[in-house]
Amino acid sequence: MRILITGGAGFLGSHLCERLLNEGNEIICLDNFFTGRKRNIAHLLDNPYFELVRHDVTEPFKFEVDQIYNLACPASPPHYQHNPIKTTKTSVMGAIHCLGLAKRVGARVFQASTSEVYGDPDVHPQPESYHGNVNPIGIRACYDEGKRCAETLFFDYHRQNNVDIRVVRIFNTYGPRMLPDDGRVVSNFIVQALQGKDITIYGDGSQTRSFCYVDDLIEGFIRLMNHPSQVGPVNIGNPGEFTMLQLADLVLKKVGGPSKITHFPLPGDDPKQRKPDITIATTELGWQPTVSLDKGLDATIDYFRNLLAEG
Repeated sequence: MRILITGGAGFLGSHLCERLLNEGNEIICLDNFFTGRKRNIAHLLDNPYFELVRHDVTEPFKFEVDQIYNLACPASPPHYQHNPIKTTKTSVMGAIHCLGLAKRVGARVFQASTSEVYGDPDVHPQPESYHGNVNPIGIRACYDEGKRCAETLFFDYHRQNNVDIRVVRIFNTYGPRMLPDDGRVVSNFIVQALQGKDITIYGDGSQTRSFCYVDDLIEGFIRLMNHPSQVGPVNIGNPGEFTMLQLADLVLKKVGGPSKITHFPLPGDDPKQRKPDITIATTELGWQPTVSLDKGLDATIDYFRNLLAEG
């Protein structure tokens, strides 16, 4: 198949490009390189079935494709809060342009949504039926509400125009090709420990997250995209739940060195807990995570150690 991947040079997008290319597909990778990096897809550029297009999804685009994966959007708080208006436009206009293209060419279109649509949840774990607890005027709203609006557009195009959609809600994911300065907790802790700096925990460290290794997530993406009837939304994430203190202790144990844990005030609207209910993914897609946090951290630490050594 000919497949368009927006945000294809990003952390998740580059892994998806690589996987689908290896399966014999023709890939068009579209990215404006705000958070994507050419180094993530440099090893794919010589493949005649891989095409890189520098483009911003807030502007229209036209391709003849069979499938569209819409992954274009900065996904870590420092990046999506850098230009919050642009973040909302990326989610909303990007969805409109992907859906319009899918409608014109009859492609199946996949939306990478997020567990952030649940906000600071008062239901735990979070099933897809939970409508969330989001502050629409808070500092995270540009991302949370942008993604919620994108889901709205996907389902309205599906109902009104019969566009063939798939919607996934991504929970915390980590692995090689994360940006060292992206502000996410796994990369933060690893980079700080490797540099011998103190590990920064916001709040008392009791807040929880569930960490899914990137290879597991990509497998979930592909299973949902190629499912004959399940449109979603479907939670994809690892239901193993860890406090920030547990994660910091594990990283310190693996990296070693002089780093200690320091505490800073909790940012606004930071969720206290996050854990996916993956019943639909398990029963409908036959998917569940296979990579433990222990094993996944080893691969991620190796990646950052090599990256930092390159300078």
